[in-house]
Amino acid sequence: MKIKICGITEKDTLNFLIENEVDYVGFIFYKNSPRNVTHEFIDEIKDIDFKKTRPVCVFVNADKRFVSSSVKCFDNPIIQFHGDESEDFCKSLGYEFWKALRIKNPKSLEEIKHFSNAEAILFDTFKEGMFGGTGSSFDWTILNSDLLLEKKIILSGGLSIENLENALKINPWCLDFNSGVESAPGYKDQSKILKLLSLVRK
Repeated sequence: MKIKICGITEKDTLNFLIENEVDYVGFIFYKNSPRNVTHEFIDEIKDIDFKKTRPVCVFVNADKRFVSSSVKCFDNPIIQFHGDESEDFCKSLGYEFWKALRIKNPKSLEEIKHFSNAEAILFDTFKEGMFGGTGSSFDWTILNSDLLLEKKIILSGGLSIENLENALKINPWCLDFNSGVESAPGYKDQSKILKLLSLVRK
């Protein structure tokens, strides 16, 4: 099972995740997020060797020019579209992409059919007026085994060590952690990350 730690805002945290071979690290390019990356931070990490870890650049309804200029800072990035983007728009950037769907009820899952070209589909929790960052989970029981076999599914939304056992039972392709491994918004707690890595990898 893959692990993604999203909302990286510190160089020390990034180095720590790379050293511990976390599969994916997420950088949020969305000004309304408390984890929005700054120009200074991106400049600070531009020469970092990601080794076995792959960067994921997260955007919410951004224009094409902004997405293109932002991802150029990374080698072999994945783009995660977390807004209302169409598949045609997602494809037009020419990068491997993930599409986030905000899950409200079983009907929300039907949106998957509109994104056949997505490398993976990320399920986040629906909350009115919010694009992620809710810190809460949706009803995972609506995820059936057929769905998880048909597509690479990334489980997101309120994941933490406390509900990790239930998340592992669902057996998605990837688990996406953000606020559940923080001491404050944007500041990751290394001890929490080490604990969840040991639990997932054992």
